[in-house]
Amino acid sequence: MTTNEVESATAELAALQSSGCTPEQAWALFDSLPAAPVAEIVTGRWKGSEIETGHPFDGVLGASGWWGKQFDSADFVHPLLFSDGTGKIFAVDPRRVPLSLTDKIPLPGVRAVRRSLRVVGPALRTKRPTARLRSIEHRGVVTAAMVYDHLPIIDHFRRVDADTLFGVMDMRGLREPYFFVLRR
Repeated sequence: MTTNEVESATAELAALQSSGCTPEQAWALFDSLPAAPVAEIVTGRWKGSEIETGHPFDGVLGASGWWGKQFDSADFVHPLLFSDGTGKIFAVDPRRVPLSLTDKIPLPGVRAVRRSLRVVGPALRTKRPTARLRSIEHRGVVTAAMVYDHLPIIDHFRRVDADTLFGVMDMRGLREPYFFVLRR
């Protein structure tokens, strides 16, 4: 990507994040971005944020204390990092998160769970990797994808710039795409 293309993509992403967007608008940006090679992602922790598209999961990860993702190697990935409110960041085993309830609990209830992370956090934590990075074709582009070990979820990534990834969650049974951003 040229400098102008990177600046344009960065500005468009910022606009989508600040005002929300439709899934079609998010797909348009996603599809315009280049592949994110696995080797460029394996660099440690990436801070996550959501893009509101009207998806039932909108706001849930942020309200729950989601911090981001950690890529230590292609085979050693922590897909869910959380912050307990004191600044401690820890990896959570996705199998211990009730994803089927994600769109059924109102945000105040999710925030209450977040406040209890210091107490319930130890039951959710893991030091073991629970996902892997692989190059997978998605929407006609071979790009880095995070494959969860025990859940029917694949997160596909495209590169906005050297330190920003635009991601979309592909989860079996999820009718609408869930978009998010990761920053180094």
